[in-house]
Amino acid sequence: MTIRNPGSRRGRGASTAAGVLLLLSLAGCGAGTTGTPDAGSAPSISSSPSATASAVPTPAQAPVAPPPVAPAAAPQLQVLGASAPATLSIPSIGVRTDLLHLGLEENGSLQVPQDSGHGAPAGWYNGSPTPGERGPAVLLGHVNALGGATGVFANLRKLTPGAEINVSRTDGSTAVFTVDRGALYSKNDFPTLEVYGNTPGAELRLITCDGYDAATGLFDDNYVIYAKLKA
Repeated sequence: MTIRNPGSRRGRGASTAAGVLLLLSLAGCGAGTTGTPDAGSAPSISSSPSATASAVPTPAQAPVAPPPVAPAAAPQLQVLGASAPATLSIPSIGVRTDLLHLGLEENGSLQVPQDSGHGAPAGWYNGSPTPGERGPAVLLGHVNALGGATGVFANLRKLTPGAEINVSRTDGSTAVFTVDRGALYSKNDFPTLEVYGNTPGAELRLITCDGYDAATGLFDDNYVIYAKLKA
């Protein structure tokens, strides 16, 4: 199973990419003239001795604009503190697995769980937030296993919106997520920023292979489940 490089810890790589796009979109902002607009000529006051102060018209006083009201800050979504994941449970599709901790290969791609012949457990990418922290925690699993058996994530496509996903953590807590949606992506057109980019709340990504090509013996796609921490 080949997964695209998600970037560095806690989505910083994706955040940087988003920042570059933002800078490009704002490159034309703020352009304009630098001169001072014409304020008009000062009124002429007669120096004649016959002129009196009452002859000088009093300009109308401009209304005072009220101070701008700052927009209300968006409420921060509740998240959990950092704690490494231990097990994953998805009751609706009968999944319960220990979680490996996976890093990156030398070529920058994600490591994948190794199947020793009895099926491989799922794994948490240790460059992503821990499940329950703010941002997208990334869990990987095989769709098949050696000998033609099914993999731990073989039934991800059966997950429907609202299904619960439970991740027990080493601090004794359990992060409970609800499925938002699933999406199929070609490995040649994988949306790195959408999958691994920073999020305002705690989210989860379950990723496996899909699109088996019998002619090549390879999987051409990835299937991704998007889930959010249950309020």
